[in-house]
Amino acid sequence: MAYSLGIDTGGTFTDAVLLDERKQVVASAKSLTTRFDLAQGIAGALDQLPREWLAQVSLVSLSTTLTTNSVVEGRGSPVCVLLAGYDALQVKSSGLVDLLGNEGIVCLGGGHDAGGIATQALDEAAARATIAQHMGRVSAFAISATFGVRNPAHELQLRAWVQDMCDVPVTCGHELASSLGAPRRALTAALNARMIFHVKALIESVQRTLAARAIDAPLMVVQGDGSLINVASALRRPVNTVLSGPAASVLGACALSGLQNAVVADMGGTTTDIAVVRNGLPELSFDGALVGNWRPMVEAVKVYAVGLGGDSEVRLHGGEGLTIGPRRVVPISLLAHQHPHILAALERQQNETPHASQMRFAQRLHADAALLARLNDDELYAWECLASGPVDLERANMENRALARAIARLERKGLAIYSGFTPSDAAHVLGLSAHWSAAGATFAARIWARQMRHMYGLGSWKQGDAIGPAQDVVAKVGETICQKLIEAGLNDAGQMNESSAGKVAALLTTMALAGGKVARAQAGAQAQAEAEAEAEVLAAPQVQAADGASAAAAASAAAQTPVFQLQFSPTMPLVGVGAPAASYYPAVARGLGVALVLPQHAEVANAVGAVLGQVSQRVHITLTQPARGVFKVFTAQGPVDFGDLASAVAHAQALAGAQASERALAAGADGVAVVFSQRNNSVDNDIDGNVFFEAVVTATASGAPLRKPAR
Repeated sequence: MAYSLGIDTGGTFTDAVLLDERKQVVASAKSLTTRFDLAQGIAGALDQLPREWLAQVSLVSLSTTLTTNSVVEGRGSPVCVLLAGYDALQVKSSGLVDLLGNEGIVCLGGGHDAGGIATQALDEAAARATIAQHMGRVSAFAISATFGVRNPAHELQLRAWVQDMCDVPVTCGHELASSLGAPRRALTAALNARMIFHVKALIESVQRTLAARAIDAPLMVVQGDGSLINVASALRRPVNTVLSGPAASVLGACALSGLQNAVVADMGGTTTDIAVVRNGLPELSFDGALVGNWRPMVEAVKVYAVGLGGDSEVRLHGGEGLTIGPRRVVPISLLAHQHPHILAALERQQNETPHASQMRFAQRLHADAALLARLNDDELYAWECLASGPVDLERANMENRALARAIARLERKGLAIYSGFTPSDAAHVLGLSAHWSAAGATFAARIWARQMRHMYGLGSWKQGDAIGPAQDVVAKVGETICQKLIEAGLNDAGQMNESSAGKVAALLTTMALAGGKVARAQAGAQAQAEAEAEAEVLAAPQVQAADGASAAAAASAAAQTPVFQLQFSPTMPLVGVGAPAASYYPAVARGLGVALVLPQHAEVANAVGAVLGQVSQRVHITLTQPARGVFKVFTAQGPVDFGDLASAVAHAQALAGAQASERALAAGADGVAVVFSQRNNSVDNDIDGNVFFEAVVTATASGAPLRKPAR
């Protein structure tokens, strides 16, 4: 029998599953993700699977939330972005300064107009000087030119100069997005460049681990739309793996639950991802999915990815009060599980005067050669100190302030990570989880509660109480999930975009949760009435009193009934997946009055979905009518003119079909079928008749992934 091996590398856990030829789960395993050396976590999961079945694997597929997490958290490798023809307003609206800072953004002369005609020649001397200044200090270059999708000549020339001068990856905007919108295209190129190092490290870790276990099968990677690509394609366009994990979890949730219509919510260590599924398929976002605060031009499953996970930091945020995330920290329960010696420090801190450095330990997160090359002497010393294990920041602040400040800079650069109090710790305090150190979690809850009370005036917990703070954190997590589900519902209904939905969702969440309490009260009154009626035969003398009590209970419930109630569709159950799902989603479902499905193997749904996709590549080609009788097709070689629409469309279809087929086969498809679609922009009026303005011709080439031939 041939097996499929699915691997998902998340922020906290690495999962592995084996599926048989009927696509049934026959074995699964979880291991902690080891960010500093991903191969250790991957090996830890694979080594729990039957070795004899691993020898019969014919396909390996990988999904990951690491790219999603890096976007949500604003992390990434240092890059240089070369912008040809951009002005200051375009740079500002792109969000690149917020993403990268000013140092890595360089504007050059060049670019094209909407018709694909160059507006200014490239300055080779200035471009080469810029490349020389940044090479050796960045892990990749990103290139975007105005109207690069109409004529990519300047992007291609800049890429050639970079490749002539240094050996680092180069990303061009026209290769990632076909839509107009130079600022967002530049952002997409920058995000792609920032992720190359991380995706490369992950793929190489998987390859080493598979080779060490003699697993010789094609390795595929899940894209954000749920389709599969091979390793070479993933390294060229790593931004397409943003939402890889969420896309895989949706596919896995549908397969494990057997449902065709549902709301899928996947809670991991760093993010919670919500998607609506109809007829067995998640909706795709062709305008770019919202990931944290960013919307790259990536065709992906339409999910709502928010920085809320088991490892999200519980903190006080301005006037919002208690908030969860989006920053990920190491849960104290996990840190104490891996390094028990910190328990002594935590036990001491729970009785000391509260301050911000308590229960703060720093660890190495990962090594990035380009970032390490930029460190000063203090930061390099801090980096070496972290090699020996967690550094207690309380002690560092008292004994070596320079070290503490240097570690803080390493954390901001994404090279180090802090510990903190998290929902995972709260779950351990309450007994909802038991795989890490409950003692560490209890100490952390007490320390955190004292910090909140004495430093910020939040909470009224008793001295030494760990249960109360943990209950409040778990309740806040549930409330936040409810709010995000309502935001997703509002946006799905087409009534509001994400921004508008977020503004009203908090109020609706309060109403929905209140409505759920009323519904439960009414159900309780009804149950009481039915029980008393049933008891009437056995206790006839008490009937009158019972009837009075029943009427009073019903009247009390009716008095609480609001005029307006918010309800989720009874035909769209909530499917909860992810490791923490069982801890939080039952309360969420009760609060919102929605049916809940927690399928078997829900904790490894991402890894299951990783091997269920097909290879699929889409190519979009735009054609316009700039003047009557002139139809312009925009190709990778520049615009081509035709005298009639039919010829222009035929040319666009031929190019798109050939490119999509070539990409799908190059991405690892075992044969492809091509489907065409066309989106027109035209008007019909009484004077001019039908006037054509623009069309986008799309070719989609799909096929099953190549597998290792049967012996």
